[in-house]
Amino acid sequence: QVHLVESGGGLVQAGGSLRLSCTASGRTFSSNEMGWFRQAPGKEREFVARISTSGLTTYYADSVKGRFTISRDNGANTVYLQMNSLKPEDTAVYYCAGRYTARAVSVATQYDFWGQGTQVTVSS
Repeated sequence: QVHLVESGGGLVQAGGSLRLSCTASGRTFSSNEMGWFRQAPGKEREFVARISTSGLTTYYADSVKGRFTISRDNGANTVYLQMNSLKPEDTAVYYCAGRYTARAVSVATQYDFWGQGTQVTVSS
């Protein structure tokens, strides 16, 4: 099991920005497809963004396109989520997730390991 630790969550006003980080243990990070998911009150876990092993390919949920940017630094075993123009509806616990084998997927059930989550709260 790969251990993931998210950080960077917090409280921000609408229109503001946050940058989430997710750092992985081990030496397999460059082989792991990575993604961000979130779970808001009363909602199921939903896909936010994913990034290929090399970082060349990214994909976003329609709800965050143009506002969020996923990136990775394989040398640092870290994936990031830059969140701009935040809205109250972005409020959720954000989870970093990874796959042992690379595949461009956007569903939570196809990811193998998860972080503990970090709370993002956006106020009006």
